[in-house]
Amino acid sequence: MSEANVGADFDSQQADAFAGNLLETLNRGALCLMVSIGHRTGLFDAMRDQPPLSSSELAVRAGLNERYVREWLGAMVTAGVVECSGSPPQFHLPAEHAAFLTRAAAADNVAVFAQYIALLGSVEDDIVECFRNGGGVPYARFPRFHEVMAEDSGQSVLSSLESHILPLIPGLIDRLNSGIKALDVGCGRGRIGLRLAELFPNSHFVGFDLSEDAIAAARQEATDRALTNIIFQAADLSDFHECAETGAYDWITTFDAIHDQAQPLNVLKGIHRALHGNGVYLMQDIKGSSQVQGNIGHPIGTFLYTVSCMHCMTVSLAQDGEGLGAMWGEEKTRECLLHAGFRSVEKHELEHDFQNNWYVIRK
Repeated sequence: MSEANVGADFDSQQADAFAGNLLETLNRGALCLMVSIGHRTGLFDAMRDQPPLSSSELAVRAGLNERYVREWLGAMVTAGVVECSGSPPQFHLPAEHAAFLTRAAAADNVAVFAQYIALLGSVEDDIVECFRNGGGVPYARFPRFHEVMAEDSGQSVLSSLESHILPLIPGLIDRLNSGIKALDVGCGRGRIGLRLAELFPNSHFVGFDLSEDAIAAARQEATDRALTNIIFQAADLSDFHECAETGAYDWITTFDAIHDQAQPLNVLKGIHRALHGNGVYLMQDIKGSSQVQGNIGHPIGTFLYTVSCMHCMTVSLAQDGEGLGAMWGEEKTRECLLHAGFRSVEKHELEHDFQNNWYVIRK
């Protein structure tokens, strides 16, 4: 470092520590890409509960190219994810690590979330252009996003749907068994709605989403499962406050979907309009503060702001929308719900879910 750039009050120890943190960040960022690959290729699953394997043995077990597997193992060993011993080297994934990296780990599988880093990196050039000229990056530039979101919701929502989420609303399960009409706004590929339709054949379910590709995938899945009590519709809900069918639904849900809408308040007003007088609206959204200072120390604050900047906010701005972003926070959430006409808002936090707030909302 040039001495000309160093003032008398320059803290060299702080500078060295910060430089070390940046180097660690480079390693950890690279590790996210390798963890994503390990998840998508099934390498972590192939190593689970196995004795030490050579790179060739692992490649055969996973059905992959040995040269690539060997280089991937180098990243895993130097990151401390995989243990290495012997000559020629043998590789082992400890059970304590597999508990957070394999599909068998279910909701604890952090490798699913590592996929977002590669996805966001693919639009970096577009985001840089937005920094310079404003605007946004449309959904079409994120071809795998709904696929990863579906896997994400499969862990964070489906895994606890019956045990933790449905019981948040007293009497809901009985009503679903008897038969009600339910709507999921921003349904993506419809995994939650499809599961509910299977569980409660007497109820009727509807899913709306902006992405035609996601809706096509949801419809195909409903057909494959022979489900006749669920329909999916591609829709831009920017004018939902005007076009929503009044009092049509007994239960409406949004799972991590409001903050990236073009017109979130219009969507919330539409939900209020579409909800039956004694109906219930269940909203899952990111746990955080509307003030950045309130998110200092958030366990994944940097990750969430990054996802927000490079997806949630920008897809809204691409539609000339508000661009709330994922970290709009509880304060702004309550303000929007109040402006939408809701008067009863109960916040719940699930012990296993540090990322989300769960709001039970009534007129």
